[in-house]
Amino acid sequence: MNPTLILTIFASVIIGALAGYLIRKQTALRRKESAETEARKVLEEAKTKQKEILISAKDKALEITEAAKEEEKQRRAELSRLVSRLEKREENLDRKIQDIEGKERYLVKQASKIDEGKREIQEIKKKQFATLEKVAGLSKEKARDVLLEMTEKDMKERILEKIKKMEEMGKEETDKKVKEIMAQAIERYALSHASEGTATTISIPSDELKGRIIGREGRNIKALERLTGVEVVVDDTPEAIVISGFNPIRRQIAKLALDKLIEDGRIHPARIEEQVEIAKKEIASSVKEAGEKACFEAGVAGLDPKMVQLLGRLKYRTSYGQNVLIHSLEVAGLASVIAEELGADVAVCKKAGLLHDIGKSVDHEVEGTHIEIGKKILKKFGIKDEVIWAMEAHHEDVPFKSLEAVIIRVADAVSGARPGARRDTYEAYIKRLEELEDVANSFKGVEKSYAIQAGREVRIFVTPEKIDDLEAAKLSRKIADKIEKELKYPGEIKVNVIRETRAVDYAR
Repeated sequence: MNPTLILTIFASVIIGALAGYLIRKQTALRRKESAETEARKVLEEAKTKQKEILISAKDKALEITEAAKEEEKQRRAELSRLVSRLEKREENLDRKIQDIEGKERYLVKQASKIDEGKREIQEIKKKQFATLEKVAGLSKEKARDVLLEMTEKDMKERILEKIKKMEEMGKEETDKKVKEIMAQAIERYALSHASEGTATTISIPSDELKGRIIGREGRNIKALERLTGVEVVVDDTPEAIVISGFNPIRRQIAKLALDKLIEDGRIHPARIEEQVEIAKKEIASSVKEAGEKACFEAGVAGLDPKMVQLLGRLKYRTSYGQNVLIHSLEVAGLASVIAEELGADVAVCKKAGLLHDIGKSVDHEVEGTHIEIGKKILKKFGIKDEVIWAMEAHHEDVPFKSLEAVIIRVADAVSGARPGARRDTYEAYIKRLEELEDVANSFKGVEKSYAIQAGREVRIFVTPEKIDDLEAAKLSRKIADKIEKELKYPGEIKVNVIRETRAVDYAR
């Protein structure tokens, strides 16, 4: 073969390889530049979206703020309306009291007329005696017997009806007067009740915060639980965390601290400790303010600052779902109104009503009943004996030593027993209704009975052939006595016995 041809072919192969290498290199460079351009484009788009998200979040926060302001405005308007309504109710009560006084004067006049009627009956009897002796020639004793028989026969129903009517009128007016006094007291001092349990739920913006609250290996949540003494439950509930604990003050401290941490965004043990200390100071200030406000509203002055602090702790204490501080204020108000009506010592009733549950402020920390603890507290701060007597008898653990003690017992019962004041379990509620019906059905002549109005009335239907009107009245008293002896219940139960007679005929 020609050497020149071989060299030419070899040179062509080398040149072709070099050309291919250069072409591939150039292509790779163009691809690299294209990828870099695409990456820059994606990064720019991500930055743009991030800005849009931030702007959207700010707009949302602004909307929420405006909504909150509008809600606060509505609540203030509602509060103003309620205050105006309360003032009108007080005016109506004054008018009603004047009407009652007028009716009392009317009753006195009616009683005078009844006395006149009795005297007329006596005169009629004397005339009948004289007529009988003159016409029949009967002896005075025989005439008396005949006259009594006639009078008993002719006037029995009339006299019984008259007596029954007067008894009903007297009872009705007495009940009305009592109800007016109690209604006046309740309307003046009825307050809203806050119901709290043993758990507090905190809303969080997103579930991503749950991991930050828990922290690495749970260090954040452990630090919070150790500092506050509560249990923080983080489960699958969307956008919510539960704080569980028996002590409501500890729960409130944990809640305030968590709210601040979530708002700030920096969550770590050191920051948690700092926020818990701040929350404790806020709660202490809130407790003091609540105690001072309660003293001012109840009209009780001169209490030791430490006792005021203990009183303020009742703001975070509940009993059967009823806020104890609000309950104490209500008892103080009710007791003062009742004391005014009965001529008792109003100042003693106000102070005893406000402080009657003071032992509940520390009963989680000190052994003994809240009455025993409260008595020790009052003695320690030099409260006078009249107030202590009224406080310690409000559950009838000790005998009543004064009229004020009875008033505090009544005011405490009214505040705790009125509808809506306290929660009751469904099973206990059903059991109480069944027991009421069982007591009523245990008497002879009862056809059927129904417990109504949440157990505050038992309506009893009797067999008319077995029970007459007089027996019906006696039966209601017997059933009421048995309920008082055998059952435990708040407030008052109305026993309503109904005797119904029907006459049926047919027109053909």
